[in-house]
Amino acid sequence: MRSAAVAELKASLSHYLAKVRAGEEVLVTDRGTPIARIVPVPRSGKVAEHLRKMEKEGLIVIGRGGLPKGFWSHRRPSDAKGSVLAALIQERREGR
Repeated sequence: MRSAAVAELKASLSHYLAKVRAGEEVLVTDRGTPIARIVPVPRSGKVAEHLRKMEKEGLIVIGRGGLPKGFWSHRRPSDAKGSVLAALIQERREGR
């Protein structure tokens, strides 16, 4: 959750509203004291009930926007030796 003083919020309202549109919450403070919270309006789209429950528990944040520009142009990480996969398989076998 982001925090913004009243004066900062007034000066950069568009910036903070963009963050709210993306699913973030903004805590508004007046001289360091929280006075309000700006939260996204619940989406009308269908979201699985188990995802909504996890969001309410604070385990996840359901996305409300697209991927950032250039997301697919980033180089994918490589694991030539397969050590990540081996570690995952071992972790699953050990029940961790």
